[in-house]
Amino acid sequence: MIISPCINICKMDPVTGYCYGCARNNDEKKIWKDPKTSDEWKVKNLEDIKKRMEGWQLESFKESYEHKKKNGMSLFKKNN
Repeated sequence: MIISPCINICKMDPVTGYCYGCARNNDEKKIWKDPKTSDEWKVKNLEDIKKRMEGWQLESFKESYEHKKKNGMSLFKKNN
């Protein structure tokens, strides 16, 4: 099972249409929720969203996503 890239910073960039936290668009979020979506698609999507990020956004995402995979929740959610 591949863990969702949502790190609980759910704000959309009005220019790009991507979430500031996970860099997914609304269609990608829907696909992630579909139980028929393959792990192969999810792995590819994780690669794609990381390519959309850079600098502090990418580093923050990586840190929070790794924490979520190990502990069941993102750092942002833990700190709130």
